[in-house]
Amino acid sequence: MPDAPQAAGPPPRPAAQPDSGPSYAAPPSATEKELYLSVLRAGRVSLRELMEQDAAAATRLLEIGLLSQYVYQEWVVAVNPRVATAKLAAALRAGAGDLLARAETAGDDLDDLADSYEATRQRTRIAHVFGQVQIQQRLLAIESDHWDEALAAQPGPRAPEFMAEDPRVRAALARGAVTDILYQPVSRRSPHTAAYAATATDWGMRLRVLDEPFARMMIFDRRVAVIATADDNRSGAAFIEDRAVVDHLVRLFQRDWERAVRVPWFDEVGRELPESLRTVGELLTQGLTQKAIASRLALSERTVAGHIARLRERYDAETLFQLGWLMRDGGRHG
Repeated sequence: MPDAPQAAGPPPRPAAQPDSGPSYAAPPSATEKELYLSVLRAGRVSLRELMEQDAAAATRLLEIGLLSQYVYQEWVVAVNPRVATAKLAAALRAGAGDLLARAETAGDDLDDLADSYEATRQRTRIAHVFGQVQIQQRLLAIESDHWDEALAAQPGPRAPEFMAEDPRVRAALARGAVTDILYQPVSRRSPHTAAYAATATDWGMRLRVLDEPFARMMIFDRRVAVIATADDNRSGAAFIEDRAVVDHLVRLFQRDWERAVRVPWFDEVGRELPESLRTVGELLTQGLTQKAIASRLALSERTVAGHIARLRERYDAETLFQLGWLMRDGGRHG
């Protein structure tokens, strides 16, 4: 089963997206809806081809979130209009007078597109997909939707092209999403994987190592699971939406996660702690509470909680007291 798709060079970018305003808040026109449906029917379309076909309509659909471009590839896919509705409604509420009234029924403007999307996307609860391109397309459609938790078991060595930064993942982590990833010990001996893990830990991702065999899989929001079905782990995958099966796979992942070990990825690559984490750690060693640290640094408690979670992951600390102890004198008591 392949990782999320990547590409060597950056794709062409559409015009800048406004935050709000009448043009953005307006529902899609008939021309824009037809372009959306053509992308939906095709599964994915080259951004360059789409812009050549109708640049204005393509840009508008990207602006309002009905189309999504994968940052590392020149491909565009259709996004569930139910997700775009929330963004459209927010823009409508930013207006005044009649725009505020329209916000309450913003979803009605997209009902016909949503019905087409759901009709196209209807699948069995377990769908078998073959071929890297088809698997990547299906994964991209899932990742384009809003998600709050991603669990991934990635056995074996990690190829460098899958270690690039993904702004979507960073944005999800920044808003509080959880991303837990299991590696095998070979990853610790891979410089590019260790470097990525150290950086991703700083974003808020948790990456642990399990010295046991385990299968490749991904689980999003405990709603859909993706497992490899081919011997090469790349050319075949099953997308599972059966609740009982997904719950079972979540329990298997949690069992493996509890047995996995935390890794001081920063130490593995010889990097110092980021200044923000070091400052929070120093205040913890002085006995300050999370709330007091937030007040001292003029940060939100949620931000401080995220920093503390990263420190606990690095130092393998179960409690704040234990973390403060382990971080004394730069962590030499660990």
